[in-house]
Amino acid sequence: MTDVMFQDMAALDQPALLAALFHPRPSFPPAVPALAQDLDIPVAEGVVLGARWHPARAEAATLLCFHGNGELAEDYDDLGAVYVQRGLQFLVVDYRGYGHSTGHPTVTTMLADSRVILDFVTAWRHQHGQTGPLIVLGRSLGSAPALELAYRRPETIAGLILDSAFAHTGPLLRRLGVPGGSFDETQGFRQLDKIRTFAKPTLILHAEHDHLIPFSDGRALYDASPARDKRLVQIRGADHNTIFAVGWRPYLEAVQQFTDPARFQSLA
Repeated sequence: MTDVMFQDMAALDQPALLAALFHPRPSFPPAVPALAQDLDIPVAEGVVLGARWHPARAEAATLLCFHGNGELAEDYDDLGAVYVQRGLQFLVVDYRGYGHSTGHPTVTTMLADSRVILDFVTAWRHQHGQTGPLIVLGRSLGSAPALELAYRRPETIAGLILDSAFAHTGPLLRRLGVPGGSFDETQGFRQLDKIRTFAKPTLILHAEHDHLIPFSDGRALYDASPARDKRLVQIRGADHNTIFAVGWRPYLEAVQQFTDPARFQSLA
């Protein structure tokens, strides 16, 4: 495996590709949910990302979520409340240009920002007495920053959850409508290379009939993972955009089982 520590994302930061990968929109949210809190995360000079924190007990596991390319943090308000009811803390962060985040999204900044976000969240949790495990969750495009952290900061996170994650860059771009032939994966996200380095608990959730990122991508990521504690859950009858609406019961059961504090205490 070629080292990806000094990965150059210039090949993906082309206007046509960025237009396919990112669909930012502004936020016109109602009032912040009663138990939630909005955070501002500075990631570069003049650039601040919006995030929404759904708190639970200090000893509860925290899910740090990177969402899909057409979503906003506020879209997760209902799910955040469900996680809190199940004893989990949930923090979802918008990319540049999404919601009330400033700046413009690129692949390079998305990956670089994820590392700054992790540093911010780690410090914020410490300041607020948060003692539970920190688990990174990436959905769809969000699997890229999630795997970036699994690759570069494995010592900081306790586990990894991938929801509808892609394994290969070229096929994803073609399904998003980007013309062209083969795409050299060494110029892409290197998802498989990254997961091969992460041996901590890993949960992969994928819809049976995903029309955008086929279930075979989830299987490829699962097969590439070296973790002894890993699980692949197929959400039957669902597609990319209905994975939770159709499969909320097995989805939530899998997440709750995965985030059982006993799993991470045994690894401490």
